[in-house]
Amino acid sequence: MDATQSVRIDKWLWAVRLFKTRSLAMAACRSGHVRVGGHPVKPAREVRINDVIEARTGDITRTVKVLGLLHQRVGAQAVKEHAEDLTPASEYEKRKELVLEPMFYRPKGTGRPTKKDRRSMEKLF
Repeated sequence: MDATQSVRIDKWLWAVRLFKTRSLAMAACRSGHVRVGGHPVKPAREVRINDVIEARTGDITRTVKVLGLLHQRVGAQAVKEHAEDLTPASEYEKRKELVLEPMFYRPKGTGRPTKKDRRSMEKLF
């Protein structure tokens, strides 16, 4: 197989900035967090143009279509030429859901809670 027609999946995921390091991309492949065509892949699998890759990065699952092959990491603006983001908006909403509002608000500088404050906080739990 010609080297210009395919590239290792761990190298491509790192090059298009889905993972911060190539070793993180390799570990994600080994643990089954990267799928091509619904099947988990090994880090050495060759990526071809028009492959659709699903990669779980943190809390969300990113879906990306391969538009071009890369052997080196590129800038964030150049990624758009080599990968098309097909991730549904609901996946990005997961990050926003994780930010929890506090159960109660206590202004800074009010000192220690009184016995009454403590009892009202205990009712919440």
